[in-house]
Amino acid sequence: MKRYLSLTFAAVCAAAMLQGCGQKDNSGSTTSGASNASTAGGAAAAPAGKKLKLAFVCNNAATFWTIARQGCMEAQKELGDVEVDFRIPATGSAAEQQQLLEDLLAKGVDGVAISPKDPANQTEILNKVASQALLITQDSDAPNSKRVCYIGTDNVAAGVEAGKLIKEALPDGGKIMVFVGSMDAQNAKDRFGGIKKELEGSKVEIVDVRTDETDVSRAQRNAEDTLVKYPDISCLVGLWNYNGPAILNAVRSAGKNGKVKIVCFDDEDETLDGVAAGDVYGTVAQQPFEFGKQAITLMDKYLHGDKTVFPADQKLFIPTVSVKKDNVAEFQANKKKLLGK
Repeated sequence: MKRYLSLTFAAVCAAAMLQGCGQKDNSGSTTSGASNASTAGGAAAAPAGKKLKLAFVCNNAATFWTIARQGCMEAQKELGDVEVDFRIPATGSAAEQQQLLEDLLAKGVDGVAISPKDPANQTEILNKVASQALLITQDSDAPNSKRVCYIGTDNVAAGVEAGKLIKEALPDGGKIMVFVGSMDAQNAKDRFGGIKKELEGSKVEIVDVRTDETDVSRAQRNAEDTLVKYPDISCLVGLWNYNGPAILNAVRSAGKNGKVKIVCFDDEDETLDGVAAGDVYGTVAQQPFEFGKQAITLMDKYLHGDKTVFPADQKLFIPTVSVKKDNVAEFQANKKKLLGK
């Protein structure tokens, strides 16, 4: 069963749910943390008074992770007994992530929260980390690894929400193109799967998927090329955070803003400004601040002996927010408040 943290965008309201032995999932049933009673892998219980070394590893250098860093830093400040090592790979490659993980293990890290770039081919290094430290995934999962829990978006459900936005934007149907950094990442697969599920039986046709390997310039070129090659395209859909601004720039450069609809993910400033201007129909916004804060907070609790913080199904979902023109101003204000602006 799926368990969601009950969050507003500006505050965490999950404290009560994380206390005690009984946990309630979103179906209302109660699950016990007893099945997680023993510490997994190489994650030894932390001695009293020890300052834990916890790492948060991203999958690219996008500004999405700036907000996640703020969440990590808030958790570090509130907890007082952790030292957070926030790692951003310059190239966003799986190979660079492996180097970062090896370095963290050499430094004696106690816990790692990672968004794996290519989970299917990173099982070996992820399991190595899990044998020496607490391993959880965030943002993108690696379900075949020995990670203790995934914290982040239910990406299939998020894809369904994006599919709903697409159908709203194209009430009479039409052709769409999908853009993403890599289809190897689990979150990309899940979001695309959710979109396809929601569009089944509709008049919306998915032409293809274009990947860019997290190259922002290439992402924009992909959108530009699509507008030229498919003059009858009705909507461009971006699955990763930087895809929204890249698509928006391409559509505006072609003078097709308002004519070609845009649906995307995340809350880049350019994307939100595009929503406010009416050039982006809508975006499915995650809560990266909570990815960071909850990952650090829950690893700390787990390593100090509270094994009930992670549910039995090893998935803890943080809800998304669909942002359109009617709620974008409020969302932007909440985002600024979170970042102290």
